[in-house]
Amino acid sequence: MSIVACSLLAAIAFALLLRWWGGALLTDRWRTPGWFIATAGLCTVAAAVTWFVGVFSGSSLDPKESCRATGVTYDEAYRSLQWREHPRWFPLHNWCNAEYDLVPAWVKPALVSLALLATACLGVAGWLFVERRRRRRTS
Repeated sequence: MSIVACSLLAAIAFALLLRWWGGALLTDRWRTPGWFIATAGLCTVAAAVTWFVGVFSGSSLDPKESCRATGVTYDEAYRSLQWREHPRWFPLHNWCNAEYDLVPAWVKPALVSLALLATACLGVAGWLFVERRRRRRTS
C-alpha cells in the first residue's frame, strides 16, 4: 500500500474518531465516566505513537547514516561515552554529537503531557463513577 493511501486511511479514521469524540462534547455525554476512559485511551494511543516517532527518529536505523543525512557530524567517541542514553525508555535521546539530538524536541514534552492527561482522565472517570454510585444509593 502506498504512503498516500495509508495517510488517507489514517486521516479518515482520525476524522471519524474526532467526530465521535467531539459529538459527545456537544451533546453533554462527556460527563460520563466512559467518555473520560475513552479520552484516556486516546491519550495513551497518541503517547505510543509519539514514543515510536521519538524512538525511530532519523532517516534510517543506523545513527551514522541519519546524522550524515541531516548534515551533522557523527561523533563516535561521544557516542561511546553516552552508550546508556540511547536504549532508555525515557527520556528519549539519539545523539549525533554533544550538541545535536535526532529525537525532535517536541517528543519529550508531548509524552509527559499525554501521560498526565491520561492519568487525570482516569482520575476524573473514577470520581464520576463513585459519585454516580453514591447518588443511586441515596435516592
